[in-house]
Amino acid sequence: MKAILINGSPRKNSNTNLMLDAAAQELDAAGVDVERVFLADIEIRPCTACERCYKKTWECPIKDGAASLLKKMAAADAVLIGSPVYFGGVTAQVKALMDRSIMGYNDLPMKGKVGGGITVGGGAHGGQELAVMQINVFMFMHQMHVAYGENAEFGGMGTGNDLREVKHDKAGLKSAAGMGKTMAALMRRK
Repeated sequence: MKAILINGSPRKNSNTNLMLDAAAQELDAAGVDVERVFLADIEIRPCTACERCYKKTWECPIKDGAASLLKKMAAADAVLIGSPVYFGGVTAQVKALMDRSIMGYNDLPMKGKVGGGITVGGGAHGGQELAVMQINVFMFMHQMHVAYGENAEFGGMGTGNDLREVKHDKAGLKSAAGMGKTMAALMRRK
């Protein structure tokens, strides 16, 4: 079993990374091969709505890292996307990946895969639920099985404004770990 963990934060040592670490530990413990992807290292430009992919799946005139990452996601058994909350939603990096996923949508290459979301906001009510719902809706659109974890009704959600501050949010880290446990359990059922 293989899971792709996507970090949508522009900062490498971010709160989002700590939350993904908590999920990765549970996935590792369950024997899942975990691959980490840092979106800030991949050029993914916005969709231009040329509609070329509507006519021929995976055909896109924008030559960047989107197609290869989306194909990697489609080849995995599970995808976990993490994002800090920016203005009540996911980061531009995550949104660009979601929008560009239209290029493979006609074939539904992620259908039946396990998916989940983790978000971190600067305050206790900093938009985490809305951002994780954006991730969940992306996964619903691709007909994925969206996981929720222990103490994570919508997904893993943490609070931390300063760099690595989420390490003090025990409930948030527990929700992220719960996502890893639930995703591993769902992968075993397939």
